[in-house]
Amino acid sequence: MTKTTKAVTGIFATLVLLIVLLLIIIATFDWNRLKPTINQKVSAELNRPFAIKGDLGVVWERQPEATGWRRWVPWPHIHAEDIILGNPPEIPEITMVHLPRVEATLSPLALLSKTVYLPWVKLVQPDARIIRLSEKTNNWTFTLASANSDHTNAQPSSWSFRLDNILFDRGRIAVDDKVTKANIEILVDPLGKPLAFSEVTGEKGKGDSPKAGDYVFGLKAEGRYNGQPLTGTGKMGGMLALRSEGTPFPVQADIHSGHTRVAFEGTVNDPMKMGGVDLRLKFSGDSLGQLYDLTGIVLPDTPPFETDGHLVAKIDTDKGSVFNYRNFNGRIGDSDIHGTLKYSVSKPRPKLEGDLESKQLRLADLGPLIGVDSGKGTKTAEVKKDPQPAGKVLPYERFDTDKWDVMDADVRFKGQHIEHGSSLPLSDLSTHVILERGDLRLQPLKFGMANGTISATLHLAGNKKPMQGEADIQARRLRLKQLMPNVELMQKTLGELNGDAQLRGTGNSVAALLGSSNGNLKLLMNDGVVSRNLMEILGLNVGNFIIGQIFGDDEVRVNCAAANVDIHSGIATPQILAFDTENALINVTGTASFASEQLNLTIDPESKGIRIITLRSPLYVRGTFKNPDYGVKPGPLIVRGAVAAALAALVTPAAALLALVSPSEGDANQCHVILSEMRK
Repeated sequence: MTKTTKAVTGIFATLVLLIVLLLIIIATFDWNRLKPTINQKVSAELNRPFAIKGDLGVVWERQPEATGWRRWVPWPHIHAEDIILGNPPEIPEITMVHLPRVEATLSPLALLSKTVYLPWVKLVQPDARIIRLSEKTNNWTFTLASANSDHTNAQPSSWSFRLDNILFDRGRIAVDDKVTKANIEILVDPLGKPLAFSEVTGEKGKGDSPKAGDYVFGLKAEGRYNGQPLTGTGKMGGMLALRSEGTPFPVQADIHSGHTRVAFEGTVNDPMKMGGVDLRLKFSGDSLGQLYDLTGIVLPDTPPFETDGHLVAKIDTDKGSVFNYRNFNGRIGDSDIHGTLKYSVSKPRPKLEGDLESKQLRLADLGPLIGVDSGKGTKTAEVKKDPQPAGKVLPYERFDTDKWDVMDADVRFKGQHIEHGSSLPLSDLSTHVILERGDLRLQPLKFGMANGTISATLHLAGNKKPMQGEADIQARRLRLKQLMPNVELMQKTLGELNGDAQLRGTGNSVAALLGSSNGNLKLLMNDGVVSRNLMEILGLNVGNFIIGQIFGDDEVRVNCAAANVDIHSGIATPQILAFDTENALINVTGTASFASEQLNLTIDPESKGIRIITLRSPLYVRGTFKNPDYGVKPGPLIVRGAVAAALAALVTPAAALLALVSPSEGDANQCHVILSEMRK
């Protein structure tokens, strides 16, 4: 043997010996010596206590699922016992998670490419406590030390981490949330025998989608949520696949809290790459508004509701999660509801978008939106309501604008058929709701009414203090006989009502908005009929007195009723408020204050014949909206022709009302003739 051969042989033997010694050292090394270092490093990085109190060990095993030469390479199987993860300093409880044992397998070959690859981690009998003390203080948000240090000149690490699957064992999760007043305990136990996904949901795999895993564990929840008892049951799988190539993780639950129920069944898939969830989801409860604490979505108070739809969510904590509630069907009160909604967790605010439709809309179910009881048992007693002042008619209920800036919204709604009392002849409804930075717009809001239309744009600037409101409303061709279907007298007329209104005001209630409003109101009614009996039917005591004093008890045909009213600082002052009837010409002057709800009106009648020739003294209406006072003004009679002369002088206000007459009607409309004569 040459010297060269001997040298090579010696070097090779030395390397083999070193490898054997290294394997012996690794196999016999007491890994517990590393625990103090691991505990100290992890605690410092997480800014909270961490400790492996029990045994830390490594067993080398070959992977049976490996192929080729890789199956001969042993992998380290790591186990750690009695692990404690604590809470951040601001939360007094000591332990967040206790794990009696954790097991994991590490790929040694992946280390060559600077990747820490764990095919799976198994959590044995986990015991976790989820705690939230306020909106900003909880124990599931981790503040890493490396994130707070100065890394301006630091180079990014060339190492990466990969975890494919998490396996579970029986365990316990306790939830203590001071914000939602939740105190819930969730127990996880094996089912005894795995259940196939299709056995629970009745659905098989769809298309090329991976087949969902079996249900392995049962869930049982009990406690309180928002002051109400909570109970729930469910099922889940035994392995959560964190990669798209993994098996979808099956979940199912049915939870009751008070009168609210949430039930779902489906899968969680690829949560590390926006895989999200795919669930059939059912909601039911006393009011949609009560879902805010559960979902964070601002919804209006409603009568009892229930929905059933398909929830597809993409979870991405960095770019923002997106939740699609697709093709849902349900009811709100006695109204059906259908549609699709998308909720995006975006910055600076989340956003709700979608299209909703009701084929049979019960008008009373919209009542809670404007502070009116629907009569269907809406449970909002826990919400403090502003009392209505005694003697006041206009609503003082405050708009809850505090939540308007929690999210944005862009939702379209259509009610195909409106169910209502016969006294309000609405046929359909459509609107487009836009909420942005606390600024609410309904543009447009359209009603079909009395064979005509009401079209409006509403703007409530909830981001202003006090709130600012604007309303532009157009009423066109409302048929009088359909507008008052229960009044037999009105069935004799073919007249119509048209109108425009523009109002601007400030305040956080309807009363405040009107009390500070500026704008204009125009109304035009042609070919109508009035009588004292009609006023009684409509409950208008003032009208009952006026009509009775002027016309007696007989019905009187109204050729034209016209109003052009200016509103300034909440005080309405008529430019024109006149009635042309077959027997008399009537002019109304004075003011009506929305702020104080006070009336100060004078009614000047002028007879067209001998029937009421003796009643040419003005009438007055004073007092409040709720308790008006009315009578005959003392003093001299009106000079004959004075009312007509006064109205004839109002050329500009009269011309403005001509725009409310449809061109197709022309001279067939009595108001067109009368207003045209006034212009001359």
